[in-house]
Amino acid sequence: MIPELGHFALALATAIAAAQGVLLLWGASVRDRRMMAAAPAFALSQLLAAGFSFAALVWSHVVSDFSVLDVAQNSSSLTPLLYRITGTWGDHNGSILLWCLMLSGCGGAVALFGRELPAALRARVLGVLGLVSAGFLLFTLAASNPFLRLWPPPGQGQDVNPLLQDPGLAIHPPMLYAGYVGFSVAFAFAVAALIEGRVDAAWGRWVRPWTLGAWCLLTGGIALGSWWSYYELGWGGYWFWDPVENASLLPWLTGTALLHCAIVVEKREALKTWAVLLAIATFSLSLCGTFLVRSGLLDSVHSFAADPTQGIFILVLLALTVGGSLLLFALRAPALAPSGLFAPLSREGALVLNNILLCSIATVVFLGTLYPPFADLLAGQKISVGPPFFERTVLPLAVPLLAAMAVGPVLSWKRAELAPALLRLWWGALLAAIGGGAVALGWKLVPGLGIALALWIIAGAFAEIVDRIRLFRRPLGESLARLAGLRRSVFGTAIAHAGLGVTIAGISGMALAAHTLVFLRPGQSAHLAGYDWKYVSIAGATGANFTARVSTLVVSRNGHQVVVMHPGKRSFPISQMTTSEVAIWTNGFLDLYAVLGNERDGGAVFRLNYHPLAPEIWLGALVMALGGGLSLSDRRLRVGAPARRAAAAPAPVRAG
Repeated sequence: MIPELGHFALALATAIAAAQGVLLLWGASVRDRRMMAAAPAFALSQLLAAGFSFAALVWSHVVSDFSVLDVAQNSSSLTPLLYRITGTWGDHNGSILLWCLMLSGCGGAVALFGRELPAALRARVLGVLGLVSAGFLLFTLAASNPFLRLWPPPGQGQDVNPLLQDPGLAIHPPMLYAGYVGFSVAFAFAVAALIEGRVDAAWGRWVRPWTLGAWCLLTGGIALGSWWSYYELGWGGYWFWDPVENASLLPWLTGTALLHCAIVVEKREALKTWAVLLAIATFSLSLCGTFLVRSGLLDSVHSFAADPTQGIFILVLLALTVGGSLLLFALRAPALAPSGLFAPLSREGALVLNNILLCSIATVVFLGTLYPPFADLLAGQKISVGPPFFERTVLPLAVPLLAAMAVGPVLSWKRAELAPALLRLWWGALLAAIGGGAVALGWKLVPGLGIALALWIIAGAFAEIVDRIRLFRRPLGESLARLAGLRRSVFGTAIAHAGLGVTIAGISGMALAAHTLVFLRPGQSAHLAGYDWKYVSIAGATGANFTARVSTLVVSRNGHQVVVMHPGKRSFPISQMTTSEVAIWTNGFLDLYAVLGNERDGGAVFRLNYHPLAPEIWLGALVMALGGGLSLSDRRLRVGAPARRAAAAPAPVRAG
């Protein structure tokens, strides 16, 4: 009964979303006040219906209702409760329903927090969101129905994919989806602006919080996915330029560009056309990633095995959404004439450079990701584009981007001079030269450059605060008073930029990693990076739905024990899969990383890794997201949208 109610709620949400899209856009076009006033009711009703539908699917998983096909294929009675719940979005159908819930949630958030928006603009934004939701809800209802029944029901389900039975995967997909879908609000604002034919400072200020929130969630989602692959898959890396990894990176890059571009729109009412195009491109790339994951076009460990008709349906949705918005952009963009001027050497100019380089990196990643499958599809050519291509093409673009990051915040608005700005950063340049030079001389040139850039970014992140409070140029008490008076968004921006510097430091440290593959018998040791790894024993263990082999390694340095590690393997009899359980020890600045391989001849194979600065990769991402969240908490961004300036009225004509 519950699955049928969930199915009905899904159909109801589809009908409400379609009505929301059509009626609100029509009401805004004819200025029907009653219709525009109904916008929040439409959005919240759709959210309630979609929420009930998703809750019904979760309930079916929790109670192990194997008469539901989706539950039978992705759960079992032996699966722990947490992973029965997360199994709801562990397959294609459930994940699409979660996507629809997120879209409905975005509409509900605009309805609740967009009360100060002009009625017509709010109606148009919610109307666009309604049409997008209607497309995905219809797709779920027609091609990816998670409530299909199975009769007779099996006595036991096929279990959740063992790789997904992990706390990190309980959080990663919802957070990643929230980031993807969060950009739909910026997309809706862009389309609404094109329909209205107006983008101004108020538009930039309205778009910024929604973009920033989505950016924070996407940053956290990508970082969680990277961390999960690091400790769960046992490959020993943090990023493999996997096509689906790239699909998540693309909207992050353009979303970062949009976030900075919206600042220029707000401050100078410039780059309006570019901001609108970035909003469209960012959400379009989010949809493109969804299509790539579910179409079977890309071969990836992350991909869902989906029916080709599902890929075609999503492709049609993608074509309608992206094609329709770009057509509207082509027709209406000429009306969005910029009204603000600024010199190339200014903070606005630095933000433009930021946009150019970010979008160039996104273009390179996009082409490198999609060229191989399309070459195979169109010309039958098998082409492999791997990490060497991306590293050699992205690095030359990333270095000037990172170098300019520290300079931009200390430049003046509208017009600036480079020499005084660089003079304010002398201490950052000295710190970067010392740190990067020490690494380059002791190890390698590229990691040294990375460490130098990381220190330069971190120093530059706080240079603006130092400059704002006139530190060392005014009495200390006055500087502290200025510090207390700074807005939270200033601190948030500095923290987010510093977080990127910390991540760059972690990536650079991983270039100095060492690893070895050894066969050891009990009592034997291996030596790596100054540590002795002694294999002591191996034993069996059991879990709720698996059996395991757990080894014991004693790691010591200079004769002193550092840690006892227990890498292992788990075998899941229902799904007939085996997973590696990586053992990781960290002190916050380096990781010791051990993976158990095959057992043979009374011994076992181990992959041992030494990863300097690896924790900083994910610490930096966390700092970035927290910095964005601190900025978002600033009252100036959170509430109080400015009133739009009224268009100048024509001068009265005197009767002559």
